[in-house]
Amino acid sequence: MRTLALAALLAGLAFAAPLLAHHSYAMFDRDKDVVLVGTVKEWQWTNPHTWLVLDVLDDQGKLTEYSIEGQSPQVLRLLGFPGKDMMKPGDKVTVHMRPLRDGTAGGQLASVSTSDGKIFSGTPPKPGSEKESR
Repeated sequence: MRTLALAALLAGLAFAAPLLAHHSYAMFDRDKDVVLVGTVKEWQWTNPHTWLVLDVLDDQGKLTEYSIEGQSPQVLRLLGFPGKDMMKPGDKVTVHMRPLRDGTAGGQLASVSTSDGKIFSGTPPKPGSEKESR
C-alpha cells in the first residue's frame, strides 16, 4: 500500500512539473484594452500558445507588425474559436488585446472580430478597463 501511494505521488509530481514551467502573464497590462484593426500576416494554431501576427497601418501610414499571444488551441476551442482555418493571411480583422507593459508591439489576445462580423473572445474584457485604439 505504501509503495502504491508513493508511486501515485511521484506520478502526480511528474504531471505537475510542466505547469510550474509555464510563464506568468505579468508582462501584459491587464488594465488596458487596445483595439487594433489590421491584416492577418500569420495565424499560428500551435501549442502551448496560439499566435496572431497582425500588420497594422496607423493614421500616418506607418506599418507596424504586432505579435499577439493567445490561449492554447484547446482552450480557444472551448471558448468557441473554430480553429486554424478561421483566419488566413490577408484577412482583415479587429483585435482587442492587453498590451505588453514594455510598449513593444504585441500583447495578449482578448478577442477577434473577423471580416464576416463574427466575434471570438479569448479572454473577457476586464470591467472598467481602459480602451485605447491604435
